[in-house]
Amino acid sequence: MLSSLIRDCGCTASSPLSTMAVIGLTILTNNPHFGMTRASNNYKYKMRVPYELKKGQSRQFHKLPSGSNIEIIFQKGLPKIDQKPPPLVFVHGSFHAAWCWAEHWLPFFSRHGFDCYALSLLAQGESDAPDGAVAGSLQSHAADVAHFIHNEIRLPPVLLGHSFGGLIVQQYIANEKSQEMENRHPYLAGAVLICSVPPSGNSGIVWRYLFSKPIAAFKITRSLAAKAFQTSLPLCKETFFSAAMEDHLVLRYQKLMTESSSKPLFDLRKLNASLPVPPVKDHSMKILVLGANDDFIVDAEGLRETGRFYGVSPVCVEGVAHDMMLDYSWEKGAHVIQSWLNALDT
Repeated sequence: MLSSLIRDCGCTASSPLSTMAVIGLTILTNNPHFGMTRASNNYKYKMRVPYELKKGQSRQFHKLPSGSNIEIIFQKGLPKIDQKPPPLVFVHGSFHAAWCWAEHWLPFFSRHGFDCYALSLLAQGESDAPDGAVAGSLQSHAADVAHFIHNEIRLPPVLLGHSFGGLIVQQYIANEKSQEMENRHPYLAGAVLICSVPPSGNSGIVWRYLFSKPIAAFKITRSLAAKAFQTSLPLCKETFFSAAMEDHLVLRYQKLMTESSSKPLFDLRKLNASLPVPPVKDHSMKILVLGANDDFIVDAEGLRETGRFYGVSPVCVEGVAHDMMLDYSWEKGAHVIQSWLNALDT
């Protein structure tokens, strides 16, 4: 390959230009993001309230087999002399996009040596929107994540999913050892389910709220189904954040959430008909189930259901709400995950 490149350049093997060609090709083939394109300086944002990246972050795009591009916010981990930690791949939930991880957790985990990739699913954030009324299905979103990992990530990553993104991660790990080639997903070093919708979906949560917390059930329905969180600051704060969260930050994130989804992630009727997710085939899979004590959306029983399904004891973080990666005490959940990551190989 190198010699053909040299010939195509019109160089001899001993010429300085041939050496430059070899070095250039080596850089390209060793670049883990060779298949992605970087957003240009004059990139036209899809979100009317664009998210400005932090220092050390870059916005790139991965092309799916359909031809659609999904947004990736990348932040490289600081080098660690003694080891190479697994890459981290983050999957958001409804009304969010890659930006929700870029605010706090990408800088945090990159400082601790982890290469971090935050995805925006189709029709979310700066990703392309497919035809149709919804962005995709549980299966298609998991397949998109698998395609990205297969083509762009060299080491087995840890896959982290929040809310409905956690359900997508559950679908992914259910197919990790599938014998059908088209359904096979690349191996993972582990999975983290953060305030995740449980394996049976959110219908159980809805019914429990209707009978035990009817006012909360009304508020959640109004906030999410009717999208009232987009226009009511108090409702947005109660739905996603703890009471300690400053209003000016809630307002900022409210604007970003309002602009994050051009189409719903799923057709909820079809989604519920496909649940529960299949059990995980790889029983050695390392899974952290993480919840928030002040979660207004996923209740304690939903957290326990997810833990039982995967045979692990869930961890409930005090003093944070559903959006623990954006909340006032966002570092609490980050530290729990960091400790779990550090113990993966012990």
